[in-house]
Amino acid sequence: MKVVMIGTGYVGLVTGTCFSEYGNSVVCLDVDARKVDRLNHGEVPIYEPGLEELISRNVKAGRLKFTTNYAEAISGAKCVFICVGTPTKPARDESDSDWGAADLKYVEASARAMAPHLDRDAIVVVKSTVPVGTNRMVAGILKEATGRDVDVASNPEFLKEGAAIDDFTKPDRVVVGTRRPEVTEVLRELYRPFLWEKKPFLSMTPESAEMTKYVANCMLATKISFINEVANICEATGADVTEVHKGITTDRRIGDQFLFPGVGYGGSCFPKDVREFIALAGRTGLKIDLLRAVDSVNDRQKEVLFRKIHRFFQGDLRGKTFAVWGLAFKPRTDDVREAPARVLINSLLAAGAACRVHDPEAMANIRAEYGDKLSYFDNQYDALDGADALAICTEWQPFRTPDFAEMMRRLKRPVIFDGRNLYPAPKMAELGFYYDGIGLMRPAQRHN
Repeated sequence: MKVVMIGTGYVGLVTGTCFSEYGNSVVCLDVDARKVDRLNHGEVPIYEPGLEELISRNVKAGRLKFTTNYAEAISGAKCVFICVGTPTKPARDESDSDWGAADLKYVEASARAMAPHLDRDAIVVVKSTVPVGTNRMVAGILKEATGRDVDVASNPEFLKEGAAIDDFTKPDRVVVGTRRPEVTEVLRELYRPFLWEKKPFLSMTPESAEMTKYVANCMLATKISFINEVANICEATGADVTEVHKGITTDRRIGDQFLFPGVGYGGSCFPKDVREFIALAGRTGLKIDLLRAVDSVNDRQKEVLFRKIHRFFQGDLRGKTFAVWGLAFKPRTDDVREAPARVLINSLLAAGAACRVHDPEAMANIRAEYGDKLSYFDNQYDALDGADALAICTEWQPFRTPDFAEMMRRLKRPVIFDGRNLYPAPKMAELGFYYDGIGLMRPAQRHN
């Protein structure tokens, strides 16, 4: 089947590459000529484990191509996927009617640009995360442009950065929203190779499919903010959140996924989708206090490491130097969008401190934003040299079992603020570190 992906961002690139790996003829289309040129020269603009190898293999086999030409890409395509970005509209504050709302200008633009080139039996599939009602909007644009009814389906993505290829090829479920059974069957056939473990193929209305994506992400974000609130209360009362975590997650009704305390969620999905869901509720005249709290808790949680550092140094950070391990919002990605590390770095710089930073993959993205305001190190231990403390923001694997003797030797002071609770607090105390994590008994209490 000939498939087109409009947009070579995270979703379009992973989805298109995986479709091509399973025998489909895929064209990835983007208006960014520089990005397309890089892809055609074998450069992958994002880091995702295994993706570069898959792209190379399928380009070589002739199943995967990249272009900026709409006519060339869409002619003869059976399915045309819209995978463009839907960023949050700029707004002053929560009183602004656009606060939190998704900007659909790229979705609209791609629909208008594809319309002249669509075959009569082509199916347009909206894969971008979009508000409820977008499917109807796209169908209206295409009817106005072509003079006929075009089948428009919704097919939300459920990819985790860092595990996207496995998520796509071994999905928990595939959700499609269609208005005709014939369209459902085309999409079922396209996804058939990925459903061999009898995972469900769920067909519903486009509106329900659009809603499903937001509800899934908002539920996961809620779990993260909840356990972070619990962690803060544990810390204030002398409880240990790692013990509480074991106590609650052994309950099968609760489970353990997305219930690990930390410095808040980031990335391109959860923050944006929570705010759009709040905006959606507002457009319907409903008040949604729970998700406003989730968003607010997450914003506060991103400041928790700075508060700990500020307290330890008694408010005097000017002239101090801090090492920061982990810049991406999560491991196995180079994505720094809304990353907690950025909040910490901004606060440290504003307080007059210097930052020495390291991340296995996200250094280039951080350098593009901060330039010479930071010192960058390819080796995690080099970042520690002469630092007054280490702050850990991302749970990359190399950080989990480091050489503590080397860390002790390199740091000016044996002080660690751990936003991901990577190490057992009693062991760190035995080694001579001041170790302050999230929701743990405070170091001063542990030593009494």
